[in-house]
Amino acid sequence: MAREISYRYWSDINEGEALSRVEMDVPFERVILDAAATQDYFPGHHNPAYAKHQGQKNIYLNTMAIEGFIDRVATDWAGPHTFIRKRQMQMRASIYAGDTMIGEGKVERRYEEDGRTLVDVSITISTQNGACVPANLTLELPRS
Repeated sequence: MAREISYRYWSDINEGEALSRVEMDVPFERVILDAAATQDYFPGHHNPAYAKHQGQKNIYLNTMAIEGFIDRVATDWAGPHTFIRKRQMQMRASIYAGDTMIGEGKVERRYEEDGRTLVDVSITISTQNGACVPANLTLELPRS
């Protein structure tokens, strides 16, 4: 199913505005393929016995997969012409094979700095079990 591409401009953004919600299933294969694609062969990302030995309930997504999903939440809302200037996140809970990731956020601040048109957004990545990864991003968007 094709996604509709959004093109947001800095002049159209309002503080407090909600970002579009994004959901993505995390099947077992995706967890392994994300780890392989990023060459992150830590056993917790592909070996269920190792993950369980760590106290995890199953294999879990690696950091780069979660960062990519955070960026997708931002760019699905703002558009492909968005430049991500800064990303800060805290991994508070694992995202496991079989979960559904949910990304939601809002605009915290819209401002100009050094000739750049910037927007600060907060995004929370959750699963059906609750919040997992809060993040803050600074996006640069075209003026219009």
